[in-house]
Amino acid sequence: MIIGSVLLLMTKGLNLGVDFKGGLLLEIRTQEKADLSHLRTQLATLNLGDPKLQEFGSDRDVLIRLDSSHHAKESMEKIKNVLGPHIDYRRIETVGPKVSQDLIDNGLMALSFCLVGMMVYIWFRFEWQYGLCGILSLIHDAVIVLGFYALSGIEFSETALVALLTTIGYSINDSVVIYDRLRENLRKYKTTPIGDVINLTANETLSRTLLTSGTTLVALAALYGFGGSVIESFALPIWVGIFIGTLSSIYISANFLLFFDL
Repeated sequence: MIIGSVLLLMTKGLNLGVDFKGGLLLEIRTQEKADLSHLRTQLATLNLGDPKLQEFGSDRDVLIRLDSSHHAKESMEKIKNVLGPHIDYRRIETVGPKVSQDLIDNGLMALSFCLVGMMVYIWFRFEWQYGLCGILSLIHDAVIVLGFYALSGIEFSETALVALLTTIGYSINDSVVIYDRLRENLRKYKTTPIGDVINLTANETLSRTLLTSGTTLVALAALYGFGGSVIESFALPIWVGIFIGTLSSIYISANFLLFFDL
């Protein structure tokens, strides 16, 4: 999964939203079924860059994305004039290039501080080996979630950072529970091979991990199924992230400790 995710990120890349690329984002609703080709032809006459259109929810809802954010007010007036008066503008967002770069920088800083802070906490709470292994499993989770964004084409916006941070937080929570039981078992079974102790620990905490993750996944599935198109693009990546994070907590985070002398 990691290799596939890296290849997707290198070849297909992320579908960066206006938050990170800058530009104009409009959500409109037409009176009848939207004709995307006709709307694209109308917008192309304005010379505002290459317009990207996609259906958003119903066949009357359209998401329009323009890369250019210069003179946003004048651009909006031109768009409204060419599309006519019978269009309902449900959402309009404008992000300049400097703001989008700041969002990218701040997002990377948030992820970095999150990972480093967790590693330091686990280091002091347990030992440095636990902190390093926990961070390696979190990197595994984050890369796969990014790969899912590249594969699905879901817009990578500020909510994507929330999905990544939620995945990381949820995954490390499960890992800490397993680490705590593992430390107890290592003291209890001092002569038992560490591989057997890790297997015992995983089995002892398995019901807790599956019940906690399972109920969360059910709630996210309900959000995805009934929350509408806006919630869908937020709930699905988190669902994937928590599913992958649960697998990494059971199979990866503790098993990395096999490479260390505890």
